Amino acid sequence: MKTDAQLKTDVTRELEWDPSVNATNIGVAVKNGVVTLTGHLDTYGEKYAVERIVQRVQGVQALAVELDVKLAPEHKRSDSEIAEAAEVALKWHSEIPNDRIQLRVEKGRITLKGEVDWDFQRRAAERAVQSLIGVVAVNNTIGLKVHATPADIETRIRNALERHALDESKRINVSVSDSKAILTGAVHSWSERMAAQGAAWSAPGIMNVENNIRVA
Repeated sequence: MKTDAQLKTDVTRELEWDPSVNATNIGVAVKNGVVTLTGHLDTYGEKYAVERIVQRVQGVQALAVELDVKLAPEHKRSDSEIAEAAEVALKWHSEIPNDRIQLRVEKGRITLKGEVDWDFQRRAAERAVQSLIGVVAVNNTIGLKVHATPADIETRIRNALERHALDESKRINVSVSDSKAILTGAVHSWSERMAAQGAAWSAPGIMNVENNIRVA
């Protein structure tokens, strides 16, 4: 098991290694496997990239993101310009249903609302706008359309975990209450934890996923 000092070194080096982010203004602190990031970034898209980079480092048990976005002068845009660009981005994204999502922009903050059929569509909408120039934050309030939950949904999620070849699938417990999937157990990495969450979200009828899996 890595010490906090080793984990801090690995996270710092991974941030410096990835060319998609500028690690100069990012502070890294680690306590009991929990990584805290502080500082500021030039774009919101870079903030998302930082989270993705840190989550793939072996040994990260949890992540606290205290990064803010301070736009460089050349990245500043008016709310109307951001809204127009966001509407086009949503319209031209193949995974997002037409005319199902509405947006509002206020001081560079985009709020998404509406209703879609699947979680992957909801996440696709957020990804479509988060890297637009001028965006400082994205609030995703898109809901999911209610579908009937199959009686054997726990078995279906379990089978999906095994198909995804998760090494720790047998240590993950799945329970379903109404349309909510609850995941417990322990895995060895953050990526496995998120893969299990993704498998649960892909199940028909699931409206909410409570991921209580520990990274040990």
